[in-house]
Amino acid sequence: MTTHSLSTLEEEFTTELMATYIEAKRSCRYNATYLLQMLTDLGGVATAKRLLASDNPAAGLTTLWECGRLDLSVEAKVLLPAFVALFTEEERAVARERLKAFGYTV
Repeated sequence: MTTHSLSTLEEEFTTELMATYIEAKRSCRYNATYLLQMLTDLGGVATAKRLLASDNPAAGLTTLWECGRLDLSVEAKVLLPAFVALFTEEERAVARERLKAFGYTV
């Protein structure tokens, strides 16, 4: 994959997370201001990597679970086939395990 196409993929991931933020706000009344700030400051990939590196899953994961919308989580987006090239297998494993802990099938 060329640098240009990787950059495009990173932009697509950021766009995906921004759309996810909007949908979570609409459907769950979840105003994830911390996520929005991170997306604005760091972009989608760095935001996801930072959240996955944390020992404690974001409180937003619980909020999305309560709303029945774990599909809107950063963890679920990391596992989308379109974005495999952006994350290590270890990062994807963390995302997978966090979702499984909430009973979300991946």
